[in-house]
Amino acid sequence: MLNVECFPRSQSGSVLIIVLWVCIGLVSIALYFANTMTYELRASDNRVSGVVADQAIEGAARYVSLVLLSFATNGAVPDSSQFKCAAVPVGDAKFWLIGRDPNEGNSTEPYFGLVDEGGKLNLNNVSTNVFQYLPNITSDFSDAIMDWRGTNGDVSLDYMSLGYADKNAPFETVDELRLVYGATEDMLVGEDLNRNGVLDANEKDLNSNGQLDTGLFEDVTVYTREPNGSSLTNVSNASASQIRPLLLNAGISTKYVNQLTNRPYAGMLAFAVHCIVDIGMTPANFAAIANNIKTTNSSYIYKRVNVNTANSDVLTAVFMGANVDEQTAISAAQTLVSYRQQNSNNLTSIAWVIDALGNNSPVVTALAKGDWLTTHSYQFTADIAAVGAFGRGYRRVKFIFDVSDGTPKILYRQDLSRLGWALGGKVREDLVAKDTQ
Repeated sequence: MLNVECFPRSQSGSVLIIVLWVCIGLVSIALYFANTMTYELRASDNRVSGVVADQAIEGAARYVSLVLLSFATNGAVPDSSQFKCAAVPVGDAKFWLIGRDPNEGNSTEPYFGLVDEGGKLNLNNVSTNVFQYLPNITSDFSDAIMDWRGTNGDVSLDYMSLGYADKNAPFETVDELRLVYGATEDMLVGEDLNRNGVLDANEKDLNSNGQLDTGLFEDVTVYTREPNGSSLTNVSNASASQIRPLLLNAGISTKYVNQLTNRPYAGMLAFAVHCIVDIGMTPANFAAIANNIKTTNSSYIYKRVNVNTANSDVLTAVFMGANVDEQTAISAAQTLVSYRQQNSNNLTSIAWVIDALGNNSPVVTALAKGDWLTTHSYQFTADIAAVGAFGRGYRRVKFIFDVSDGTPKILYRQDLSRLGWALGGKVREDLVAKDTQ
């Protein structure tokens, strides 16, 4: 034991001060390491939450596979009311399926559900006179899309200045659009920087119109294909012996047999127009046979757009691509969207388009000249966001599922966690409120 009495008074004071400084230093070091360990504990907890969220994503992918297997049969689009798509628990974690509002509302909170790829334009099959009518797309960029996927390069597009050559092959992903000459972030993403379908608080309303203006990514896909089953009756070349049992099995009078025999049709809408407008078949009768017929023998059909789920921008572009004037096309697209909202139980066949627009609609007449529309979908996006316990460890992964062969398969996955929080303010508030209880 140190006896300060052994030292002169002046030295005793100095020793005491030194001892105090040593004690303060030791305490500071202890506090520093304690604080460091606290941060390390929190970091470890966050890493664990991240791993838990990753596993929740994998579980959610299996969950979506089961949903599609159960509800996406014969080209049906699963309704978000048929399954749970928000705050679905997986152990201590939860996941959400970030969708798009089918009513095209202007909510500030995300809509939860699956996204139908069938309601989009296929980059590899749609012509330039359709692409150029999408919002914010110039005719030059539309031509550049065609050039990128075409077999012959266009020397006027200077890809060498960008450090790579154009592809001259089909698009493999939608994000490949970033490489097309003339692409800009505003053109591809619009105001929706985190690509969740709503204008979040940290996103700017660039044109001050009070609503979200999305980019090309929202309207295009590369995955759509519709199976054209071998067991279906091809009404474009069917004989009377094939038409008769088709009608009888559906409980329809055989008086229509001769009027439906050996008549070529450009597509399903053309056949619907002939059945309903030309020969007087009821829409209900047409709906009874719609899922048992085809108008071509192709194994798959790639360029159709699902009129039951396509947004008004896509529908407008399709109509204008069929040589309908802009005002008529915009009006018809809005009419169809409104009709879908008010008659959700009447969308079982393509015949509802005739009912919504009228027998003499120039849009119906124009669309009947081609094979543009369908009411079936076989590819879906599951945009899955998950958090671990206490709302930590945020993860987000987009999956593209295909059910065209009967069994759900994952065609593509992309990590979108880098885009930041996409679940909206309400989910964040709910998570914080539960953590503080």
